[in-house]
Amino acid sequence: MIWNPAETMNRSEMAALQLTRLQETVSRVYERVAFYRDRMDAIGLKPSDIKSLKDIEKIPFTVKNDLRDHYPTGMFAEDTRAIVRYHASSGTTGKPIIVGYTRNDMAVWTDCCARLAAAAGVTADDVCQVAFGYGMFTGGFGLHYGLEHLGAAVIPHSSGNSERQLMFMQDLGTTVLIATPSYALHLSEIMAEQGIAPEDLKLRVGLFGGEGHTPEMRRLIEMRLGITDTQNYGLTEITGPGVSYECLAFEGMHINEDHFYPEIIDPVTGETLPEGEEGELVLTTLTKEGIPMLRYRTKDITRLNYEPCSCGRTLVRMDLVRGRSDDMMVIRGVNVFPSQIEAVLMTIHGIGPHYQIIVTTEHFMDQIEVQVELVDASRLESYRELEDLTHEIRHKIRTVLQIDVRVKLLSPQTLERTAGKAKRVIDLRTKAF
Repeated sequence: MIWNPAETMNRSEMAALQLTRLQETVSRVYERVAFYRDRMDAIGLKPSDIKSLKDIEKIPFTVKNDLRDHYPTGMFAEDTRAIVRYHASSGTTGKPIIVGYTRNDMAVWTDCCARLAAAAGVTADDVCQVAFGYGMFTGGFGLHYGLEHLGAAVIPHSSGNSERQLMFMQDLGTTVLIATPSYALHLSEIMAEQGIAPEDLKLRVGLFGGEGHTPEMRRLIEMRLGITDTQNYGLTEITGPGVSYECLAFEGMHINEDHFYPEIIDPVTGETLPEGEEGELVLTTLTKEGIPMLRYRTKDITRLNYEPCSCGRTLVRMDLVRGRSDDMMVIRGVNVFPSQIEAVLMTIHGIGPHYQIIVTTEHFMDQIEVQVELVDASRLESYRELEDLTHEIRHKIRTVLQIDVRVKLLSPQTLERTAGKAKRVIDLRTKAF
């Protein structure tokens, strides 16, 4: 279902709308945000210099540390009287990123999340269970408001307490699950333990975000839960969920480009890349009032496709994120993304979907150890079976990555489960010297 006419706007109309909104945004931040005014003055750039969409390339990039350096509200374009909502990133690597929403920002965010849900086939007849955390994290509230705007019923369960999650799914007839993909897999494990089959539930659609997952993990989730798995994308600095989303054609994620202008750059040089090339996604907010972002570097690696989708939407589509430029590991000269290892693991029988990658340095050489869980603990008693399985995993990863890795097989339920983002990589190389 098409929720908003902007989703089918022709390219020339969209470009004209984007330019008008870009010019308004640049003028506004120049007047109201000292950070941007100082940056632009330093290179002699004035708002009047933005005469075309191509001129966006004249504007300096914004990065996450810029927001941290101006914590908490130094990059806001509105004073606190106009802010009706605050959210924040987790702050796991320092001060959190604080973002503020005006009343209009909330309306835009709600509409973008309604578009997301409608594209996945959610209707007013659905019962939607939000297993994202409520609080400073944007995920729970963003999808909640969008689903209610669509007319669906919402169960605001929040994260964790998996047994209670399943009780509500059974008793209230939940049809749509909103969660991280790793938590969806965890729920499937609890279902198996409790003897709950997919057909015992009414689940039919998953709206998954907060972390990416490979096509292989998607197939596993669909098989275990008996649902259609759809992915969506967003980040706190831009708005939260609702930046882009999959439709049921599964031909990429539609970017709400009437509100968020995308570019693809070379993550090393910062050069804007030609249409269709893979690189780092850069986003500019076109309508955000509380804390506008100009050319924000997401660190996410993808590509853009401007051809109309078979679903009828004309919005530019981004590929599913292949990885993050700052997650990419260079191991003995080879670029390695965790998603490449995940894609291999999901094809191997006898191991579970949860894994962890440990990176160390030994004798000045980087080493990877892939830790995975066995599905059947009894296999730990057979040295031959363990050896064969270890060899299979190492061989398949070597075929993809062209490097050798170590493999450690663990008992079932050894690795930590979380309702939030799964921590896939533990990099211990900085501790090796």
